[in-house]
Amino acid sequence: MTITAPAAAPDLAGNGADPRSYVIRTLGCQMNVHDSERMAGLLESAGLVAAHPGGSGTDVAADAAVADVVVINTCAVRENAATKLYGNLGRLAQVKRERPGLQIAVGGCLAQQDRDTIVAKAPWVDVVFGTHNIDALPVLLERARHNAEAQVEIHESLQVFPSTLPTKRESVYAGWVSISVGCNNTCTFCIVPHLRGKERDRRPGDVLAEVRAVVDAGAIEVTLLGQNVNSYGVSFGERDAFARLLRACGEIEGLERVRFTSPHPAAFTDDVIAAMAETPNVMPSLHMPLQSGSDRILRAMRRSYRSERFLGIIDRVRAAIPDAAITTDLIVGFPGETEEDFAETLRVVEASRFSSAFTFQYSKRPGTPAADLPDQIPHDVVTERYGRLVELQERIGTAENLALVGTAVEVLVSEQDGRKDAASGRITGRSRDNRLVHVRLPADLAEADHPRPGDVVSTRITHAAPHHLMADGADVAIRRTRSGQAWQDRRDGGDSCGVPTPGGASATPVPVSLGLPTLRVR
Repeated sequence: MTITAPAAAPDLAGNGADPRSYVIRTLGCQMNVHDSERMAGLLESAGLVAAHPGGSGTDVAADAAVADVVVINTCAVRENAATKLYGNLGRLAQVKRERPGLQIAVGGCLAQQDRDTIVAKAPWVDVVFGTHNIDALPVLLERARHNAEAQVEIHESLQVFPSTLPTKRESVYAGWVSISVGCNNTCTFCIVPHLRGKERDRRPGDVLAEVRAVVDAGAIEVTLLGQNVNSYGVSFGERDAFARLLRACGEIEGLERVRFTSPHPAAFTDDVIAAMAETPNVMPSLHMPLQSGSDRILRAMRRSYRSERFLGIIDRVRAAIPDAAITTDLIVGFPGETEEDFAETLRVVEASRFSSAFTFQYSKRPGTPAADLPDQIPHDVVTERYGRLVELQERIGTAENLALVGTAVEVLVSEQDGRKDAASGRITGRSRDNRLVHVRLPADLAEADHPRPGDVVSTRITHAAPHHLMADGADVAIRRTRSGQAWQDRRDGGDSCGVPTPGGASATPVPVSLGLPTLRVR
């Protein structure tokens, strides 16, 4: 495969005294979140600044009222993805009429899929780009501004490996690192392989170099990303590469927490379990999608494992890592699902004892084989089954969390507090097993001594609910970390999440022509 080298960034800053600003609205999975960090890095390399340095709000129209560029990074996995996109675009239409200089760009999976219809339905959109050419965003924005017409550019294969692009990371204390892109599976319900292409792995040395760079910038937690993260290495002929990568992460000084998402049960091997158990900074948490407990439905989904294999993996993980928290994805109402099939899902969920689960009602996606299957399940049946599944998982999640009351916990404090934290005097973060924990701080703790995002709080669990734990009135020990200091430095005007170029040089905006880059690397 021939991959184009990243182009120098065009100068989008404008000629005024104040630089132009941007906001990015992200819809979808962790891969989309990480892609948005790349987009932010590209825009800042081109001279733009974030309209909301602390992150965008929840109202896209309000964001657009104070920004010069709005980017919507879309998802195509769920049926309501298009509704969300066109709803957001509809709200932006009025803002664009009031502010003609506003530029609107649409990228991501739905842009890759709906390339021919976005501008037709929303002619006020300036740029449409796909999953394979994130690097083109600044050039397309400048070309749209220069030519005064919409620019639509969708590539069918990867042009620039995303890891080579500048990155503006959302978090200073926890970072995403992509180890692969694309997917080689053919699940009948999923549009991702069509939109993100075949799986391509990065070389281990490149991955570890990025992990070290993220840690050097202040992070103490890193999550390794891939559509099927544990099949890493197959493309370069090393089937144990993922286990060895986990162990190598254990050698990185200053890296306290390593996570990964999402592994595929069919490729989950015992060497990965051993690496998890034997590498101290690999966290005791595992997110492994089940989708269905029915072997018949798993075959119809083209999921290349069966329920007993899935349960066997869970048994071996818990034997090696007794305190592991295991989460999953579940689909209810796949075409042809009978009551007996659904009962099998309930059986496997009961046996698995998931700490939590992302549950979905089956969503027909155009372009997927499942969309054309007979026996589509009536909505009321799907809704009723979904309610039973959620009720079961809520009961299990509550029981699993109640078992932790009285146990010691280390919480990495997060930047996004719980909704009631300010009123209750609590801070929020994630435990080592990735459970959400709300911690009440002592009333007499001075404000200057409060833990910062990135600091670590040790305490004991006092209460439990289905989706979170609480530590109220328990002793609290605060460990101030270099991540907490990096967060404070960024808040106070520094920038620990800068946008270095792949070679480590500063990302100074460099004007370029409006043409596409032509340099090729083989």
